[in-house]
Amino acid sequence: MARTSGYLLDTNATLIALTNPAALSRRMRKAVLTGPNHLSVVVYWEVLLKTMTGALDVGEPRTWWLDALDQLAATPLVLRPEHVSEVYTLPPIHKDPFDRILIAQASVEDLTLLTTDGEISRYASDGFRVIS
Repeated sequence: MARTSGYLLDTNATLIALTNPAALSRRMRKAVLTGPNHLSVVVYWEVLLKTMTGALDVGEPRTWWLDALDQLAATPLVLRPEHVSEVYTLPPIHKDPFDRILIAQASVEDLTLLTTDGEISRYASDGFRVIS
């Protein structure tokens, strides 16, 4: 399968880009504006779970997802077996399963991960690209 290029936004970067883009770093804002942007269904899944538990309020999650894709001019990125397999090869730096799968997706798809999580920056080696 052909590798893609562009940016993959993690959950927090997505939420901030949609609600308060000025709070993103200058490099992240530029990346979001220039694209191409990708949003993983994993972000949708995490937002859905947080909405269900009351930890987050985005309104109706499906509407939020479609609006997020539109507002960020993003292409949806599905979860594939190669992404799941890549998680196994990651060093155990980060424990959050959502972040680990996003790191794996970015790695497999040759995307730069946009994140506000400093812990993820520790993966920035061996060609893995992060903007925080």
